[in-house]
Amino acid sequence: MKPHVLVAHPLRPRFMEEMEARYTLHRLDQATDRDALLARAGPVCTAMVVSGHVAVDAALLDRLPALRLAACSSAGFDMIDLPAMTRRGITLTNTSVALADDVADAAILLMLASRRRLVQADAHVRSGDWGRQGMFPLTASAAGKRAGIVGLGTIGLAIARRCEAMGMAIGYSGRNPKPGVGYAYFPDPAALAGWADILLVATPGGAGTAGLISAAVLDALGPDGTLVNVARGSVVDEGALIAALREGRIAGAGLDVFLNEPHPDPALTALPNVTLYPHHASGTVETRDRMSRLTLDNLDAFFAGRPLPTPVN
Repeated sequence: MKPHVLVAHPLRPRFMEEMEARYTLHRLDQATDRDALLARAGPVCTAMVVSGHVAVDAALLDRLPALRLAACSSAGFDMIDLPAMTRRGITLTNTSVALADDVADAAILLMLASRRRLVQADAHVRSGDWGRQGMFPLTASAAGKRAGIVGLGTIGLAIARRCEAMGMAIGYSGRNPKPGVGYAYFPDPAALAGWADILLVATPGGAGTAGLISAAVLDALGPDGTLVNVARGSVVDEGALIAALREGRIAGAGLDVFLNEPHPDPALTALPNVTLYPHHASGTVETRDRMSRLTLDNLDAFFAGRPLPTPVN
C-alpha cells in the first residue's frame, strides 16, 4: 500500500508524475471542497508537499493529526508556522541549497542593472535618444566597492563569493558572527549600511525581520548607495524606501520582492531609480527542477527512514 501525501502546492509536472507513482496523493491544491478533503486526508497523511506561498497555520495543522513531515519546495517559509510545527513534532524541509546560485546571480544582476542604469540605457538606445541626444550619462561602478550582505546564509554566501570575484570588499550582518568566515562582521544592518556602498538583503522573511531595513538603515546607506533585495518584501520598510528613492537619499534600488505581490505599490514602480524583477530570482528551468527534485528527495528519505537532506527544525 502506498503512503499517503497531502499536496498543498504542486511540484513541476514530471516530478508530480514520479510522486504519484510512489504515493497516494491528496490534492488540496485542486480541492473544490477543502473541508471534505482534509477530513479524508488528515488521519492518513503523514507528509505534505507545500511551498512558502501557502499558509500553514495552527488551524490547518489541527486538521492534520498524522502529519510528521512538511516538504517545502521553496527556500522561504514565512507563511508556515514553524514553531507550531516544532511543538507538534513535525519536521519542515526546504530547498535553499537548490536555488542559491540563481538567486545570487539575480542579486548581482539587479546590483549591476541598478548601478549601471541598464533599463534606462536600453530605452536610450531603443528610443533613438542616443542618436538625437548623444551619449548616455555616466553611471556608478560596482568593482572595488563595498558590498554589505544582510543575512549570510546559503544565499548570502553565494552572493558574497560573486562579489569577491568582482573585486569588492565584503561585510555582513546577522544574529551572530559566522564561524570560519573572514568577512567583516557588523552587529546590525544600520552599522553595515554605514560601511557599505551596496546593501544586498538575503535574510529570511517573517515577523522577526519585518521592517529590518528601516529609514535609519537607508539613511546610513546614503545618497550614493544602492539597495538590492532578493529576500522578502516585508524585510524592507517599503514606505521608507519609496521616500528615500524619491528624495535621493539613496541612489537606487534593485528589487526582486515587494510588500504586496503581485501588485506592488504604484508609488514604488513609478520611480525611475528602481529596477524591478517579478519575484523571479529562482525562475529558471534548471533551478525549479532542482527544487522539485530536492523536495521529492526529502519525501523519499522520510518514508525510507533515512536522514532528511535539508531539515529546517
